[in-house]
Amino acid sequence: MDVDQPLASSSVLQTMPKIDENVSSEHKPPKERILGLLDLLETHVEKLRKEAAQLEEDRDQLLVTLDSVRHTDLMNQLDDNDADDVTRYAERIMSRCQTVEVRVLTQRDQMQEEALSQINYLIDGLVMDLRNDHEAAKQRCVSYVNACSSIMVDGIMDKKFESALLGCTLDDQKRVKKRLNGLLHYFERLRVQMFD
Repeated sequence: MDVDQPLASSSVLQTMPKIDENVSSEHKPPKERILGLLDLLETHVEKLRKEAAQLEEDRDQLLVTLDSVRHTDLMNQLDDNDADDVTRYAERIMSRCQTVEVRVLTQRDQMQEEALSQINYLIDGLVMDLRNDHEAAKQRCVSYVNACSSIMVDGIMDKKFESALLGCTLDDQKRVKKRLNGLLHYFERLRVQMFD
């Protein structure tokens, strides 16, 4: 068995190993040769997961940006016909973006599922509280961000959140941290709009 790099049109396929079992010049035992091939394939799988996760993040960022455009203050400066045209155009792009589905599944045990569920519950509560008390919700968001990081932004760290977060997979911890930083950025933008 020999591992060659075939020529293909796709960049992923170009780097995929090809198995040739007729090559007898290889002096390694069959198990070592197979394990070497599996190591190479594992590297490809991890690269694919990373690229898919990036695509998923890019799609979500596009949706957030489209939503921001739809709710920008500039919309208030348009007459009704123009605002309607712009809204329909933005909704058409948003619908098109939502036709793209990219998911990277994370394998979790029961305890990790429960920890992630608790984290989502706490973050959802934070988003709901945004309507009632913007400043209190922002401070709680900061305490959650502090629980995700070794460097505290300001304020305190939420120990309950930190405990639940430590029960999550590393992939989930990274996503939660990114999600909270996005929420914190959103809080900052809201505060700027409120005082303009």
